[in-house]
Amino acid sequence: MRQLLIVRHAHADAAGPDQADRDRPLSALGRREAQAAGQWLAEHCGPIDAVLCSPAQRTLATLEAVRAAVTVPASEPKPEIYDASPGDLIRLLDAVADAERVLLVGHNPGLEELVALLTAGRSGDRRGLPPAGIVVIEIPVDAALEPGCGRVAAFWSP
Repeated sequence: MRQLLIVRHAHADAAGPDQADRDRPLSALGRREAQAAGQWLAEHCGPIDAVLCSPAQRTLATLEAVRAAVTVPASEPKPEIYDASPGDLIRLLDAVADAERVLLVGHNPGLEELVALLTAGRSGDRRGLPPAGIVVIEIPVDAALEPGCGRVAAFWSP
């Protein structure tokens, strides 16, 4: 089985005047949530082979907190993750299809729609993914990323 570790960014501060949404930092609560997410991943998941992360400040900060607890390979932010649809995310994941365990750090609604699409077969079946929430999806090694190909093996939220 391959594993897809989907992590929504932790809570962020509201945008200030003239501040772009992408530049919103984690709040104090978000920093604690991101650290807890890293600890959960360290305790429940094996080595991470590939990382896909949005370039938004809050996702990069969430990833850094995870890196404090888990060895995560170096990666370049992927601008296409910000405002991504499930199809956009699948295209990015297809590029790392040989990786056994992939960490994807991004945003809703794209992440929760991706979870629904890969597990229930329909993106409209989403049930919510809270800030710093983690969904582990198991996908058979020989399966293509397509609707209904995986199953939720674990769910965690702070």
